[in-house]
Order: sequence, then C-alpha cells, then structure tokens
Amino acid sequence: MNSFLANILIKTTLKFKGGKFPKEKPSEYELAKKYREFVISLKRNTKNLILIVVGIFCASFGFKGFLLTNDFIDGGATGISLLLAAITDIPLYILIIGVNLPFIVMGYRIMGKRFAMKTALAIIGLALCVALVPFPNVTNDDLLVAIFGGFFLGAGIGLAIRGGAVIDGTEILAIFLSKKFSTTIGDVIILINIIIFSFAAYLLSIEIALYSMITYIAASKTLDFIIEGIEEYIGVTIISTQSKRIKEMIIDKMGRGVTIYKGQGGYAVDGKSKEMDIIYTVITRLELNKLNTEIEKIEPNAFMVMNSIKDIKGGIVKKRPLKH
Repeated sequence: MNSFLANILIKTTLKFKGGKFPKEKPSEYELAKKYREFVISLKRNTKNLILIVVGIFCASFGFKGFLLTNDFIDGGATGISLLLAAITDIPLYILIIGVNLPFIVMGYRIMGKRFAMKTALAIIGLALCVALVPFPNVTNDDLLVAIFGGFFLGAGIGLAIRGGAVIDGTEILAIFLSKKFSTTIGDVIILINIIIFSFAAYLLSIEIALYSMITYIAASKTLDFIIEGIEEYIGVTIISTQSKRIKEMIIDKMGRGVTIYKGQGGYAVDGKSKEMDIIYTVITRLELNKLNTEIEKIEPNAFMVMNSIKDIKGGIVKKRPLKH
C-alpha cells in the first residue's frame, strides 16, 4: 500500500490519542505504526466475531436439537434458563436474556465496558438464534441427548469465550464470589450447580436431574478442552526488547500489576550476555486474548511463556483502576 492510500486509511478510520487528529501531517512512521495496529486489531476482531457466531449456533443446536425438547437441563445460567422453560410457558430465548442480564451488569463492573458489551451482544445473538433458526430434534434417546446436548452446548460456550465474550454468566458470578468469600472459582461453580440440580430433581424428576448431571459433565469437559479452563488464572512471563512499553501497556491498558526480573540472554556476543528486563504478570483467561493482541502491536516476536494457575493466595490480583 502506498503512502497516499495509507494516509487516507489512517485519517479516515483511526483516531490518535484523545480521539483527536493531529494538526500537523503525521510522519511516515506514525502512519505505518497506526496502520499496522489497525490491521492487527481488524484480524483479531474478525477472528473473535467468527468464534462467537459459531459458538452461538453451536449452543443453539445443543439447546433445540437435544435438550429443550427432552426437558433436560445443564448447569449454570443456561441450566437455570432451561429449568424455567421446562416448568413455565416463558419462551427460552426470553429466559436466556433475563437470566443473564444480572451477570452482564456484574461483568461490566468486574471485566469492563468492552467485555460487557461483547457479552450482551453474544447473549442477544444466542437468544435470536434460538428464537428464529429452526433446528431438527436429533434424537429422543436419553443418554444420547445428555451426552451430545452437553457437548454442543459446552463447545458453543467455549468458542464464545475464545472470542472474548460469554453466553453463560456463571463464570462471571464465580469470579465475583470467589473474590468476595476467598474461595476457589471451581468450588463456587460446583455449589451453584448443586443448587440447580437439586431444584431440577424436585421440580422435574430425579431421573431427569441425573441425566442433566451427565449433560453438565459433557458440557464442562468440552468447554475445558476448548479453552483449557475458564476459571484458571494465567501466569505470563514476557521476554522482549520492548519491555518498558509492554510493562506500561499492562499497567495502563490491562489494569494489571507486573513484576520485573533482571535477566541476561543466554546467547553471548563477544563474551558478553545482553541484560534485559523480564516481565511477569497474572491475568484471567478472559484477558489473554487482549494481552496477546496488545503485545503483538508492540513486538510480534516477543517471547511469552504462559502457565495455568489453579489457585492464588495473597497479594493484589484484582484489576487496578485504568489510567486516563
């Protein structure tokens, strides 16, 4: 792309800091930098949109092709929606929005405005898909319904999370309660589902509740396979020549704390190893997508090591106020 076309593209589609265009003509470096960031963001957002859309259709197929017609339920917010649909005449698509609405508000406070907006749009998309798209009733065999209904539902939730949104708000509630009561997120999710399946056994039948537990297990294992555990924190070690800019990005844009290690490169030139700052930070699985995108904007070849953290204790791990 020549400089003239790049100039037009940047000026018409990108805003500089503070939402204002500079009075003087941008330099070629600024244009190239903004264009590169635009391309990275466009690719990432397109990929996220595809994942969320595919996740919506996959979850809808699990709902209408298996669970809804057989009065089976799942855990979490989707399980509450299915349970209410089974014992009332309220359409499922209305219940999906109504049940998840408090979790969207909670997500706004915990994860931020952008995440809440993406989640709200994803849940509305799921509700519309359930209401408008016809899916065949695949089978009435109870075991097949429990296993494959859970599989498609879990895959849909997992794909949506990989796209940066959720279509089941239980994870948001679990994050909130785990911080409030100093428990693990996994324990909170188990407690929530025990309550849901207890109501299912009382309101529907013990047999349906037992089959629904199989549905939940199938859904949770499929979700774990796709995203390797939404409830886990991720420890990220970053080695980069742009460590100062990456550190500032994590603090200012991600709202997370960082730890700096002093290190040396293992490859010596003229008998001397290059000194460098090694960054370590802890984020949630939902923030990993954003961190990768922001680091790619700064240095695509940055070396990153990511480790799953089952639980954490002590220190300050909740988000810091973002700088403006």
